[in-house]
Amino acid sequence: MVDFSSITRALMAGKADEVKNLVSSALAENTDPALLINEALIPGMSTIGERFRKNEIYIPEVLIAARAMHAGLDILRPKLVEHKVEPVATIVLGTVKGDLHDIGKNLVGMMFEGAGFQVVDLGVDVAPEKYVASVQENNAQFLGLSALLTTTMPQMQSTISALKVAGIREQVKVLIGGAPVTQDYADKIGADGYSEDAASAVVLAKELLGA
Repeated sequence: MVDFSSITRALMAGKADEVKNLVSSALAENTDPALLINEALIPGMSTIGERFRKNEIYIPEVLIAARAMHAGLDILRPKLVEHKVEPVATIVLGTVKGDLHDIGKNLVGMMFEGAGFQVVDLGVDVAPEKYVASVQENNAQFLGLSALLTTTMPQMQSTISALKVAGIREQVKVLIGGAPVTQDYADKIGADGYSEDAASAVVLAKELLGA
């Protein structure tokens, strides 16, 4: 019998090898891969995210837990494809044009993956037209834009404008974040949401999905 809580505990402790072994053992017992995602990995990353939001843990602990989560996901991905398990939703992520910072964006991507989303990470210095193409190509429900420089923040508005020109603005929820970004700025440029940290971004996306 698979003990999902043991996988969750190993993930939260950042024990990547243990997560990998436990997930492999569970699959050998013909455990549904979707169950392993929903009952073991997602609860672990959700708790990590909540602790991060409360400042009970910090970025290094999140990164270690995320590494353990990826150890499990790497084994599960082929099985998920075989079982035709659909992700919660798809989010395209990137740091806007002219900005090369990626730590915050990477954290957001890890949190979304840990919550069962399909993440398409375009990297840094991403031009508006590249976001548009990726949203169309992946039929994404969300677009996440990150900026750490006040000088690159206008690229967020440029990207939203590009979505409108392409006729797909209403098809995708635009979430923005980064150190200089605020809720007021999100309202000003017509973004669908702003989050001050990676864990809150996932909560926001789930709320928007529910709506």
